[in-house]
Order: sequence, then C-alpha cells, then structure tokens
Amino acid sequence: MSAEEPLFRVVRGIPTAEELAALVGAIALRSRPAGPPPPVARSTWARSARPAGAAPAPGHGAWRASGLPR
Repeated sequence: MSAEEPLFRVVRGIPTAEELAALVGAIALRSRPAGPPPPVARSTWARSARPAGAAPAPGHGAWRASGLPR
C-alpha cells in the first residue's frame, strides 16, 4: 500500500464530514489492541450491602440464612 492510496473509500452515498469522522474514530478504536479491563470501583454503600464472609451455601435454609445477620 502506497502513501497516496486511501485506507478506505466510500462506494455509495455522500457522507458528511461528521459521518466520516465517526467512521474513522470507530475504525481507529477497533484497531487498537485490547488492554486489561479497568478496575471496578465499588462505592462504600454497595460494599456495605454485601456480607463480609463467604456467601451462604445453597441448600436447606439458605434463603432464610441469606437475610440473617452474621
């Protein structure tokens, strides 16, 4: 591919400058290598709603035990 050859071409329609910019942005985003996912930040409120220990084991009485304080 030479430096004068376009990376892509429009074969139908007449896109606006904004539509072409969106297309170029999407192509550039998809061509980057995927990195590790960003860490999930959990709020203090969300953490307080979860029990500190392991989750209750499934089985007899698990539903009731899941709502009881530890």
